[in-house]
Amino acid sequence: MVRARAASNEHIDTDADGPRPGGRPRDAALDEAIILATRDRLVRDGYSRMTIGDIAADAKVSRPTLYRRWSTKFDLVVDALDYGFRKEHALFTADLTRLEPREALVETIRRLNPAYFNPDAMVLMGNFAGEAIRTPELLEIVRKHAVEPRVALVENVLSQLQERGAVRDDIDIHTIATLCFGSYHAAFYRGESTEEIPEAVVDVLWPGIAKTAGTRRAR
Repeated sequence: MVRARAASNEHIDTDADGPRPGGRPRDAALDEAIILATRDRLVRDGYSRMTIGDIAADAKVSRPTLYRRWSTKFDLVVDALDYGFRKEHALFTADLTRLEPREALVETIRRLNPAYFNPDAMVLMGNFAGEAIRTPELLEIVRKHAVEPRVALVENVLSQLQERGAVRDDIDIHTIATLCFGSYHAAFYRGESTEEIPEAVVDVLWPGIAKTAGTRRAR
């Protein structure tokens, strides 16, 4: 496993390049150009097939410019993924408790969509799943930063709705969250639109998880 990763990391020799003269600060615009080019290559080629040379050419930078910033392909990809995760952070931390209970669940499921911010996210996740044997670290990063926060969002909102007395206390919130997240992957592989998923899923779930008026009065 270690050998497989070392081969795919495409280690970059920086000795010939040396330190940046005078300690000049890094150019944020160049950094972003490289990160965006990396994300694009991850979608088009996948981790194993993309090369440092392709990324440098796409970003219109020299190889030494890229070499000064990242010593391996793996390190570059980690930063490219983090770029997207940081943009998604607000997606999982927004307060949905002010919405009506059913509306809160609909909005929560809407935010589960991997393509909520990135239209290519589903392809990207599939590419990383394909690397599970060669470079399992990549899938673990996606699982930790893109999958689990989405599932946790549903679990947290359902827990809040339980506290508000809107949802039954005996439901399996983990399984419900997993099913909701999986609905987007099923739609992707079936070639169906994901636009109606939030309302459609809640239409199916709500009658089985919502507390009836009589149950709420009894409490």
